[in-house]
Amino acid sequence: MSHGPTRRRLLAAAITVAPGLLLVAEAAPRAPGSPVTAHTRWGLLIDVARCNAGCTACVDGCRHEQGWGGAASDGPWIRKIEATERQTNRSVSLPVMCQHCAEPPCVEVCPTGASLRRADGIVLVDRHRCIGCRYCVMACPFDARFFVDTEVHDQRPYTPRGKGTAEGCTLCVHRLDAGRLPACVEACASAGGAMLFGDLIDPTSEISQALRARASTALRAELGLASAIRYQGL
Repeated sequence: MSHGPTRRRLLAAAITVAPGLLLVAEAAPRAPGSPVTAHTRWGLLIDVARCNAGCTACVDGCRHEQGWGGAASDGPWIRKIEATERQTNRSVSLPVMCQHCAEPPCVEVCPTGASLRRADGIVLVDRHRCIGCRYCVMACPFDARFFVDTEVHDQRPYTPRGKGTAEGCTLCVHRLDAGRLPACVEACASAGGAMLFGDLIDPTSEISQALRARASTALRAELGLASAIRYQGL
């Protein structure tokens, strides 16, 4: 499978916010019932300087909303990690989840089309088409796709889950489609205020303005996946 220049040419963009501006969730993403189109691409800007190492608000909010974590095999849809710069020993704490790439490796390797990318850039799994091959799990460079190998109980009606299928962060697509923010963003807003969510394409959105203001990076930017999750201060 080729990953030539046309598939891997997009690099992480430079971003920022004005000095002293607190990153918070912007207004509700879109009107309920409005169509999903390629004119929108949802993304997150995470300011690691505001991400406290001891804070798990985003993880707890996601777990409560989506219902994962009930079994030992449940992979965390979002997790906190510590990253240390080798030369300076500077350490930062940051959340990691599906990066919702423009060029998602999980979609490229899926033999059934179960791994898919919506028109608005959200990467999902169609569990009716998933055959449990785990190719997507192996292909994800962020360790953000998981395989469910035990029975799932206490499922949320808006997030069907099942044994023998792959899963990962959906950016709370059910909330977005209802005009609400992702659970992690909502939880973070009342904690460290490190997450800014919005439309990466709309030049007037808060996140687009922040992306034009100060440098940021994407995880594994060298892969050219053009992920929708960006990190400031990493």
